[in-house]
Amino acid sequence: MDEDADFTYLTEHDVRFAETDAQGVVFFGEYLTYLDEAVLNYWKAIGHPYEGVLEDGWEVFVVHAELDYHTSATYGDTLRGAVRVAAVGTSSITFEYRCERADGTLLATGELVQVAVDELGESAPIPEFIREAIAAFQH
Repeated sequence: MDEDADFTYLTEHDVRFAETDAQGVVFFGEYLTYLDEAVLNYWKAIGHPYEGVLEDGWEVFVVHAELDYHTSATYGDTLRGAVRVAAVGTSSITFEYRCERADGTLLATGELVQVAVDELGESAPIPEFIREAIAAFQH
């Protein structure tokens, strides 16, 4: 994939009180939900929403997720989530993630790896039409 491809901002989210901890900051685990939402929106943006992937007879499983935290968000902050595909392997797709406050302050960065599987849950190649859709979206 193009390492210089820009991140595409695909989510915007106002922090709810329920997402904060006793210190009034966003609980660290919430960022995984924000990451998942951004990736789901990526699938939609390339014209292949997750529901369509299932209809095509294959799906993806998350096999790896990691986050690095840079600073805190608090109740009422508006967050923006961005992703880009960093790599497409034989059966895997690696997403890079950025979460920022609406003012551009970097809050978290991360990575999520999905592996394509067939109807039996066995590893399967990423379909060519998905590779093409990713390439077209990121160029």
